[in-house]
Amino acid sequence: MKAQKRLIQGANMPSASPSLLEATQEIIRQALEKLGYSEATYELLREPLRVLTVRIPVRMDDGSVRVFTGYRVQHNDATGPTKGGIRFHPDVTEEEVKALALWMSLKAGIFELPYGGGKGGIVCDPRTMSLGELERLSRGYVRAISQIVGPTKDIPAPDVYTNAQVMAWMYDEYSRIREYDSPSFISGKPIVLGGSKGRDKATGLGVVVAAREAAKTRNIDLAGAKVIVQGFGNVGSHVAELLHAQGAKVVGISDANGALYKPEGLDIPYLLDRRDSFGMVTNLFQDEVITNADLLTKPCEILIPAAIENQIREDNADQIQAGIVVEAANGPTTLEATRILDRRGVLIVPDILANAGGVTVSYFEWVQNNQGLYWTEEEVTRRLEEMMVEAVHKVLDTARHHQVDTRLAAYMVGIRRLAEAVQLRGWV
Repeated sequence: MKAQKRLIQGANMPSASPSLLEATQEIIRQALEKLGYSEATYELLREPLRVLTVRIPVRMDDGSVRVFTGYRVQHNDATGPTKGGIRFHPDVTEEEVKALALWMSLKAGIFELPYGGGKGGIVCDPRTMSLGELERLSRGYVRAISQIVGPTKDIPAPDVYTNAQVMAWMYDEYSRIREYDSPSFISGKPIVLGGSKGRDKATGLGVVVAAREAAKTRNIDLAGAKVIVQGFGNVGSHVAELLHAQGAKVVGISDANGALYKPEGLDIPYLLDRRDSFGMVTNLFQDEVITNADLLTKPCEILIPAAIENQIREDNADQIQAGIVVEAANGPTTLEATRILDRRGVLIVPDILANAGGVTVSYFEWVQNNQGLYWTEEEVTRRLEEMMVEAVHKVLDTARHHQVDTRLAAYMVGIRRLAEAVQLRGWV
């Protein structure tokens, strides 16, 4: 593989699931019923307002032309412009992007951000493309969606297999089309182009703060707590690094090839130093590798799934030994497994709460771009931590007050603001 092809990095990619959208819609329905909203409100919010499918012709390095399919989904803009990442992956589907846009609306609602949810994706494999091909694809996508996006319409961001360089190309193309500089069009940019300090570790930091606050409710001190992190990609590696720095004992980590588990704790700085650009490190420890499935059921106090969806299921939920599950990945726990864990007294910090640090700092970047005033990394970290702490306790308080599991509570908190907005606007 050419070296330049390895520069495009991203989080581990969940495979497309035909039930992903349906599962999301079912919990939204339950949340709206608990909150007393009408069937019409559910019918409006269960599907995105807009779905744009585009075809992007790209001249490849060998002179041939390939045509790529892309999507941009805008769930609902009643509370403000839509906001959400753009992923490059061969398994991108319209249904998956629609579900992820709904999740972005819920995250914005939990954190009271002035956004609705959006999401984008292109069906491609960036690991097999040169930087020139990726640049032409990125610019072509922006040209294709330019009429429906913008600082007050829809603000993209990085996601799976996209990064600050891809955002820089898209930002430049949008500014050329509009014929004026528009840094607030997109977030996740390089700092020199208006990006926010602290953006690269934002999701991981949010997960760690959520884990710490959840641990407090069980009288567990994060310093010294035994933690398993399933996944060692962009999010999982930052989570493991931050936990280790705060004194937690990270006893297990994994990548796509397998997992490592040591009850006395792993040397996280050493593993971070040895991993490759795609987060792979277990291949260096063949004699010690166990399966990802086995890692999930090992003893620990806090389990952090940070890999792919549907890892905790009906068939293994009873074997989970952790008392707290913090979902850094999207959809790592099925609905049936959620019910089993809740019945067993396991505290779940759901994905739309735990991994929302990225969109929160993307909001900070948008604010800084609009003001032309930029914050220190310490200020970004402080603001993110304050918002995470407030959001975690808001969801836990809702769960206690309504006697529901924390996943439904998070959906109730997330959808309430949007439901109120569409009602006040007279849409339902």
